[in-house]
Amino acid sequence: MTAADVFSTLELELKPDPSRTVVRPFGFSYPADFADGRTPRATAVAERLMALAPDMRARMRELLMKPMCERHRNVQHTFLRRYEDVKAEIGDPAKDETDRVLIGAYFSQEYAFESAALFNPSMVALPDQSGASQGSVRFLMSLRGIGEGHISSVTFRTGEWDGEHGLTLDPPSATGIPPQVSPHDDGWVRLICEDSQDVSETVIFPVLPSQRQGIEDVRLVNFTDDDGTRSILGTYTAFDGKDARQEMLRGVDLRTVEMRPLTGRMTGYKGMALFPRRLNGDFVMLGRQDNENIWLLRSDDMDNWEDGEIIMGPKYPWEFVQMGNCGSPIEIDEGWLVFTHGVGMVRGYCVGACLLDRDDPSKVLKRTPSPLLFPSAEQRGGYVPNVTYSCGGLLHGRRVMLPYAIGDEFSAFAVGSVDDILAVMEPA
Repeated sequence: MTAADVFSTLELELKPDPSRTVVRPFGFSYPADFADGRTPRATAVAERLMALAPDMRARMRELLMKPMCERHRNVQHTFLRRYEDVKAEIGDPAKDETDRVLIGAYFSQEYAFESAALFNPSMVALPDQSGASQGSVRFLMSLRGIGEGHISSVTFRTGEWDGEHGLTLDPPSATGIPPQVSPHDDGWVRLICEDSQDVSETVIFPVLPSQRQGIEDVRLVNFTDDDGTRSILGTYTAFDGKDARQEMLRGVDLRTVEMRPLTGRMTGYKGMALFPRRLNGDFVMLGRQDNENIWLLRSDDMDNWEDGEIIMGPKYPWEFVQMGNCGSPIEIDEGWLVFTHGVGMVRGYCVGACLLDRDDPSKVLKRTPSPLLFPSAEQRGGYVPNVTYSCGGLLHGRRVMLPYAIGDEFSAFAVGSVDDILAVMEPA
């Protein structure tokens, strides 16, 4: 068997859907050079609206709400909440609910969060497997959606995998629910999508200054702490348009997600992924801090990451430019199975794998000399050509489901055997 034969690709693909939208905040102001001595632009817009006759405003509400209610659940409450967000800025001019709804609508926008791309998937088993078919596993998948302005958001899917080639994705809801932001004293920011009835409706778009240009590449992991506490955690890249940094989210339920920044000199980079349990009392992550090698990071504090060491670097032509971990390590009998990405000629991204020692993951035992997944002839186009990339797979028995992105545009799925993956590895 060759490396190219390890995975079987499935026919199922996930393409971006511009019809899926969410209502998100919208703001506007004058350029700084033209703001002095003028009524703030936001206030001016509200004043223009309030200068209209009441029957005109009532008619505007009717014309607004009919199409919006067809596309969004409880959108009136969304507009009313948005009014509460901006009323202090504009002087609380509304006379009744109609005015509050209309002003809220002026400070909102309908955003197609996956109109351009739906890619870089990650997958974990759901904690509750009560609805799974015999021999199958229910899973949660995160995806990076790109919409207007090349801004990245996080969206979710659920489904079921039978361990072989039977993969079913639950149909996504046509509705997207915007989060309400609730800061907490412990440093976590809580995002509540209270109207969400399905996890596919929960959309996490940038809400913090550090995320202004995107929340990218969530790497999910089922984490079990030493006291037995289990959580779905995910590291991701927050991008403000200039700098990238690592942040973490934890899934509380389908309506609530909490996020916070990570601190320490190791966190101002991309690609960090958490091991699913502590090792010798420490939290452990993989990363690519120097944009070339795979690093191992340890900390006694999950929020602070100061130290790390290089454990694996480019060796084969398909990874000469850069290496990185695709997602969180997967624990198997033989050690830690890690899917990796390598960058080679014409900035082509391929997926390989390595095996780390179970007790000391700084020791690389084996690695694949050839890529396991790579852009095929029909997959070389896309938004970013020549890219095959994943943010994490799912183990079921001795089989692996690896969701992966093609061309930074859409997502596909591949199934392989742990034994076949190990068979094509060679000593590190």
